[in-house]
Amino acid sequence: MTETAPEHPREPLPLPLDSTAQLLTRITSQLGNQLSLVSLNGTRRPMHRTRRSTPALVAVAHGSRDPRALHTVLELLDRVRELRPALDVRLGHIELNEPLLPDTLDAVGPGDAVLVPLLLGRGHHVRHDLPLAAAAATHLRTRVAAPLGPHPLLVEALYERLLEAGWRDGNGTDRNAAVVLAAAGSRDPRSDVDARRTAALLSDRLGGVPVVPAYASAATPDVPAALRALAARGRHRVALASYFTAPGRFATVSAAAAPGIAAAPLGAHPAMARLLLHRYDQALAATAPGQAPLTHPHLLATA
Repeated sequence: MTETAPEHPREPLPLPLDSTAQLLTRITSQLGNQLSLVSLNGTRRPMHRTRRSTPALVAVAHGSRDPRALHTVLELLDRVRELRPALDVRLGHIELNEPLLPDTLDAVGPGDAVLVPLLLGRGHHVRHDLPLAAAAATHLRTRVAAPLGPHPLLVEALYERLLEAGWRDGNGTDRNAAVVLAAAGSRDPRSDVDARRTAALLSDRLGGVPVVPAYASAATPDVPAALRALAARGRHRVALASYFTAPGRFATVSAAAAPGIAAAPLGAHPAMARLLLHRYDQALAATAPGQAPLTHPHLLATA
């Protein structure tokens, strides 16, 4: 964010304590999908690959050997489906987990799709790997959406994860307090720009508490170095904000270095589900009036 393994049917996740209206909406949507496959005489209709009027949303996760990562991403996509039941929402991985992105795109069938990266900045995967995968899916008209960050919805999720871990708003007046924003890291300097923008937004949300980005790989400073720099400035009460979509090796190593509060990754926070749909809608809206919904070459929607 497990070693690649053959795909098996997933055990259903336990349902959250939803309202009666939410449960009825979900049941109605699932029943409608099943009935659409049955003819009036009771026989099952053949499955034809036809173009959809609404492009599919293909969420693209990195993949991880940590089994919690896949579970978390599936939970997040369930939240997306609850917000927009009629939308075809699918998952593809860049590596390490099935389904891999090319297999997901092949299964979509002829039509349109928007690839929404579950990535937080403009690194190599977003700017190169995803457009190449989209271009290889010649049976589809596709668009690659912008990465999730930076965005105020991410900041709200980071803030609430800190509160869950024990952060108190009163820390904003504590001259010893600070936050390290732990991110994956990338050799692409634009990724660092995005992380620093998120750190600045989070600092504002925390009432001016210093927020310093640090990285688990490929960029500096790492979390221990960021902690030392803050201590040199008299900031000894430091919390860690986990700027990761899901649990994984980088998130675990970063949290282990934290001397105090270490927030959980963003995960299936409701703001994340809203942000996925926002990036999807944004990519569709980027098409000029009068043009087809999606076009080649594969364009990267602006943040």
